[in-house]
Amino acid sequence: MERAFELLEHLADAGGEMALSELTEVSGLPMPTIYRLMRTLVSHGYVRQEPSKRYALGPRLIRLGEGASRLLGTWARPVLSRLVDDVGETANMAVLEGDEAVYVAQVPSKHSMRMFTEVGRRVQPHCTGVGKALLSQLPDQRVREILTRTGMDAHTPNTFTDPETLITELARIREQGYAVDEEEQEIGVRCIAVPLRGAPALTALSVSGPSARMTRETVIDVVPIMRDAAERFTKELGPP
Repeated sequence: MERAFELLEHLADAGGEMALSELTEVSGLPMPTIYRLMRTLVSHGYVRQEPSKRYALGPRLIRLGEGASRLLGTWARPVLSRLVDDVGETANMAVLEGDEAVYVAQVPSKHSMRMFTEVGRRVQPHCTGVGKALLSQLPDQRVREILTRTGMDAHTPNTFTDPETLITELARIREQGYAVDEEEQEIGVRCIAVPLRGAPALTALSVSGPSARMTRETVIDVVPIMRDAAERFTKELGPP
């Protein structure tokens, strides 16, 4: 059972699809053992075999993933509530599902003028703080593949619309440890996001608010608070 889970994780790390020889190389298991385990996973719908004979994550995982995302959002609410108390702006959590950033939890700001995103909303990742924080956790080639499929719609004059320019921005995000949405999805709204490194799925936290309150100077004060929240939550998700 443990080996089967490891194979599923290898598939996920590789973008959801691998050949039998590639699974053998990364897992170190004998090919007959992998073939037997994959055959079992295929029969239960957790893996499917493509016409090319490559193995891909199966449709039954979608239901499990959706349930896990809802639970993740539930577990995140205390962390997001503390962020709202500390920062004063709306706090969100999002995960990468397929090619989109999906908001799984939100705690709104107490201000009358505040940002609101519906839980379950899916957005293109290139134009949001959480989306860029999520993409920064992927290799550049994976990012290019996602952008080819999703396109890069210009939501505002500030939106990144060139893949290579965004790739350069992602390198900067990896180095500094946080992403900023500089009114790239909506004019008048600034967002700061940090990746949850070590989380079981690609996840990011963000705080967003009107640019008049969320000034560039605010970023300097908010980032350490968000990093601390991300680190604490990642530890809570880890094994005991």
